Amino acid sequence: LSSPTDLPTTKALDIIDQIVAVANPILVLSGGEPLYRSDIFQLARYAGDKGLRVALATNGTLVTKEVARMIADSAIKRVSISLDGADAATHDTFRGIPGAFEAALYGFRNLKAVGMSVQINMTIARHNAEQLPCVLELAKTIGADALHTFLLVPVGCGVDIAADQMVPPEEYERMLNWFYDRSLEGGIELKATCAPHYFRVVRQRRVADRHAAEAAAKVSPTPSPTYPDAIGPTDMLMPGGTGISLRPMNPPPGHHTGHPSGHPNDMNAMTKGCLAGTGVCFISHEGEVYPCGYLPAIAGDLRKEQFADIWANATVFNELRDTANLKGKCGCCEFRNICMGCRARAFAATGDYLDEEPFCVYEPKSRVPNSSRTLR
Repeated sequence: LSSPTDLPTTKALDIIDQIVAVANPILVLSGGEPLYRSDIFQLARYAGDKGLRVALATNGTLVTKEVARMIADSAIKRVSISLDGADAATHDTFRGIPGAFEAALYGFRNLKAVGMSVQINMTIARHNAEQLPCVLELAKTIGADALHTFLLVPVGCGVDIAADQMVPPEEYERMLNWFYDRSLEGGIELKATCAPHYFRVVRQRRVADRHAAEAAAKVSPTPSPTYPDAIGPTDMLMPGGTGISLRPMNPPPGHHTGHPSGHPNDMNAMTKGCLAGTGVCFISHEGEVYPCGYLPAIAGDLRKEQFADIWANATVFNELRDTANLKGKCGCCEFRNICMGCRARAFAATGDYLDEEPFCVYEPKSRVPNSSRTLR
């Protein structure tokens, strides 16, 4: 174990058993740095033997050739490595560790050499936002299977992030539209994380594309294009999902929770925007349960309670599962059921995780809550 307060192996294995009794989720082993745990591969194999899909989130600096082989021989199906810039100067400055960029790339190459699926995670902040296109090209060049971008959340479980690193909402909107354009090009899996309004952008862009195609067809009739019914792109609940993908136990009839397209059978899942407490939860190294890794509103403690009870009955989870509880413009937004707004950013801004998303520029068509106007 890397800390005296870490859950012991026996308790961690018991928690895996408790999770399996509730659902068959994707289990993301994250940190901090999960490779500091000496039992990490034991936990991964145990979870895999129980039928869980397992992923590992690492900074990559500890992934030697030997460690890469151990990862490949375990039940881990994908590894994410964080690259917060397209060059050493940017990444190392953000991480505060000289040489971290080259060490991460070394770990990446070691994983690819043993046949692992590897994705790049990039946290977007003011200092590196302009490097997003370069990071995308780097990810393609080195053979990454995916690029997941994370819009900065100015609060974490015990970690505060300087507000001056936040990208302005208007710039986020521009980046999300750029990201959507790149997703249409193919070649690499793309996902915007901690950016629930991306699902609004996707819906808006698809509607606009449909209208443009219909208008063009009136001028020069051609076969009508088909558009998928899904509300957003394929969403990998992988490292960066900051927890385990679940659905509430026994939701009431008609209550929209978890994966709107049904529970996935593999690593791919069609989801909505913010899944905190509805399709994802985060378990700390001490056993505390949170809606996600960025929202410090504790739902329960697995050293004292059972996971099934926390997942089904925690006040914070049940409040997050009902979009009628959302306040401000999120509460009356016609996109609220496919977006939800980032509950962690709302909490960071006002201390209320049900308040409106502070980094969304969209203004709802009606400021009066009206369930009939929402998109499902």
